[in-house]
Amino acid sequence: MSLILCESLVRIYQTGSIEVQALQGLDLSVDAGEMIAVVGASGSGKSTLLSILAGIDAPTAGRAHVDEWDLLAMSRADRVRYRRQTVGFVRQQTASNLVPYLSARQVIDLPMAAAGTPKRARRERAGELLETLGITDCADRRPAQMSGGQQQRVAIAVALANRPRVLLADEPTGELDTTTSAQVFEALRQVNRELGVTVVVVTHDPAVSGQVERTVAIRDGRTSSEVLRRTATAENGDTHVIAEEYAVMDRAGRVQIPREYREALALTKRVRLALEADHITMSPAEKDA
Repeated sequence: MSLILCESLVRIYQTGSIEVQALQGLDLSVDAGEMIAVVGASGSGKSTLLSILAGIDAPTAGRAHVDEWDLLAMSRADRVRYRRQTVGFVRQQTASNLVPYLSARQVIDLPMAAAGTPKRARRERAGELLETLGITDCADRRPAQMSGGQQQRVAIAVALANRPRVLLADEPTGELDTTTSAQVFEALRQVNRELGVTVVVVTHDPAVSGQVERTVAIRDGRTSSEVLRRTATAENGDTHVIAEEYAVMDRAGRVQIPREYREALALTKRVRLALEADHITMSPAEKDA
């Protein structure tokens, strides 16, 4: 059963007389323990999706479930409990994740104290997270005394403090150089692998999205395609990654054809479909059709 399930998810923003549809019937399913990347152009809806899953924003219509929570039916008190217990959130801006005058150990302690966790358990959990993420030397440092990569790893520890089932990361490597980005992403992979936390990463970075088994692309407020990766072993023992791209079909049977495919075959308003024995063919309609 899916830990995260979105069906026909809609989010509409109203600004005066202007209506903006950020999500237009998005479908997404994520299994427990999975780690996926969500990609898409600016304005595609990926950050809106993450805000909804984090309990920061509320959907307008459709279905959205995370664990036992129905995100369309939560009260304000429910949202507080949900954000405190079920999801952790890491923002792109490192300064937004930490508190300037608190050390790493103190800021990791903060969400546990708010949840009423006993002091001894808080101290033990903070120590575990600092060690797991390789930042024990930052325990008594404030953000200004850390590198950008160290700050993001502390932010991951803060997000994991109350043992959430889901970790959401919005462009967590966006402000970092290539080497530091790789270290932060490896930290995310580590908590997914060792702690069993389900991880959803929104990213623009192909180097990041290419390191997970599943990448979900969003276009115009809908899931448009998925890339699935698997490791294959050749006869000589060498291993290599095979990546296969799939179009995503929604509940109404609609799929989004990639622009490069449409342009290559001059597919416009009408296309010709033909049902074969084991597949469907699509071709340009006749000019006079």
